[in-house]
Amino acid sequence: MVTKSAATAVSVSTSKIIPLSMTALLGLFVVGFVGFSHMEVVHNAAHDSRHSFAFPCH
Repeated sequence: MVTKSAATAVSVSTSKIIPLSMTALLGLFVVGFVGFSHMEVVHNAAHDSRHSFAFPCH
């Protein structure tokens, strides 16, 4: 027998799958687009952003 709290726990974890997967896809798109972009403006904007957050990039 499934209790109400167990059913709620399953529905909550299932409801997080779509937002988490969409966030992961967006992140992969942004990293892939910026990382392999041939547009100098996009690369320089990402490069400056990494330096402003003190993130090593090279």
